[in-house]
Amino acid sequence: ESYSFDHVLYAHDIAGSMAHVRGLEVAGLLTHEECSTLLETLAAIKGEFEAGTFVRAPSDEDIHMAIERRATELAGAVGAKIHTSRSRNDQVATTLRLFTREAISHIVRRCLTLVGTLVAVGEAKPDAYLPGYTHLQRAQPVLLSHHLQAHAWSVLRDVDRLLDARDRLNVSPLGAGALAGTSLPIQPRVTASLLDFDEPSANSMDAVSDRDFVVETLFDIALLGVHLSRMGEELVLWTTSEFNFATLGDDFTTGSSMLPQKKNSDVAELARAKSGRLVGNLTGLLVTLKGLPLSYNRDLQEDKEPLFDSVRQVQLVLAAMDGAYRSMTFHGDVAALAADDQLLVAIDIAEKLVGEGMPFRRAHEVAGGLVGRAVRENRSFADVVADEPTMRDYAALFEPGTALANRKSPGASGPSAAPEQSARLTERITSLTQRL
Repeated sequence: ESYSFDHVLYAHDIAGSMAHVRGLEVAGLLTHEECSTLLETLAAIKGEFEAGTFVRAPSDEDIHMAIERRATELAGAVGAKIHTSRSRNDQVATTLRLFTREAISHIVRRCLTLVGTLVAVGEAKPDAYLPGYTHLQRAQPVLLSHHLQAHAWSVLRDVDRLLDARDRLNVSPLGAGALAGTSLPIQPRVTASLLDFDEPSANSMDAVSDRDFVVETLFDIALLGVHLSRMGEELVLWTTSEFNFATLGDDFTTGSSMLPQKKNSDVAELARAKSGRLVGNLTGLLVTLKGLPLSYNRDLQEDKEPLFDSVRQVQLVLAAMDGAYRSMTFHGDVAALAADDQLLVAIDIAEKLVGEGMPFRRAHEVAGGLVGRAVRENRSFADVVADEPTMRDYAALFEPGTALANRKSPGASGPSAAPEQSARLTERITSLTQRL
């Protein structure tokens, strides 16, 4: 029994059946009148599903049998012709490809919406900056827009992969039958064209047994989930009292059942947690597929629940994270104070020494020695540097925002490098939107 979860495929199964029926007319296996009757019948069944009036019979093992059974009830003997030259094997494979193709498009749209939000939040505070981290230790200052665009680029790679997967799955299994095709004069290119597939499958056994497209989609969703988890983790950190870089809106936080003062970033935490579920769905299907001989095996029934779940969950997370970022209040003064930590100027001192002709490894050693002295003597780094006779003109490096402004190389985190990056990001968003 799989009707309890595969009934969500009704629209895609009916679309596949309509194309199949029209293909049967082209092949001379149905008269024009029979084709019209079946198309009207299938449209009526779709209407029943949409109105919530479709009634499952005890014999309906899955959505495919349910629709065929109802078609026979409504159309009589003509309904019994709907399955001519078709097996449930190529029928299921076609239906699932149609579902996955559409699901990918929905996910990509939500991804692009989130990317737009990340860009908009950064553009709303063009001068805001914060420390960039490595090993969760303060490293160098970065613009808020630069930081958020880093997440945008990762999501755009997910979009690219999802669209690649959509291109690869766009092959029609209809006509493969159970596994070896049929003796009837069908024309698979006709049904492939009707369903907007690029081409029919070249091998009937591969057509009914291939679930690479489900695995690939689950992988793309899982990696997207990992990226969303990273964003969630960051929002959790930013909204702690210890960081205090940001606050999320009340609609995206919860209180404590016991502690009146708490404002927990639960949405971000759940975004972080969902990644485990998405990875689990991928792993589960890979294990299911790993030992299957050609061609169709009933094990493949287990491809749908993980796919349905991942598609639903990742769209929930994308919508939630989009809302969380839109609700976020960024505490620019707190973040800037952390980014202007004097120790973050150490690399600027080393690079200034390099500019004066010193080899980098020696400059790194000199700057590190000054840092060590400041820490040992419990003095400000700026004061220690000022004591050096050859570094009296280095004081300007410690002015607030100077270390950020010095990040000038292409792709860097400073203001002068930002316009080119924004242009490249906009170009990439436009390109992927056109592909969608």
